[in-house]
Amino acid sequence: MEADQLSRTFSALADPTRRAILAKLTNGEATVKDIAAPFAMSLPAISKHLHVLEKAGLISRGREAQWRPARLTAIALAPAADWIDDYRQFWEKSFDALEQHLTREMKGTTDD
Repeated sequence: MEADQLSRTFSALADPTRRAILAKLTNGEATVKDIAAPFAMSLPAISKHLHVLEKAGLISRGREAQWRPARLTAIALAPAADWIDDYRQFWEKSFDALEQHLTREMKGTTDD
């Protein structure tokens, strides 16, 4: 069964190495060698991470001679951000309601 896009995005983001790669790509495109520099792992291991990110649509890979620079495709994060934002709104409403309740309770105890 093929995962939906949101599941692929969150699966790709679940790994700290892939999140670090995305952070690096916010500075512009980079080659596998450039991306691998700060990590203690092989180029093939970095390439596997890049493949996961590419499959999730979070990066795109170009071709310049023998190089395949990776670049961030930030728009692909929008559905995940929207999904998270729905829950942020829920929690904000919940906290607002809790604050109102506690305010009423505190006023009730000071009126005694």
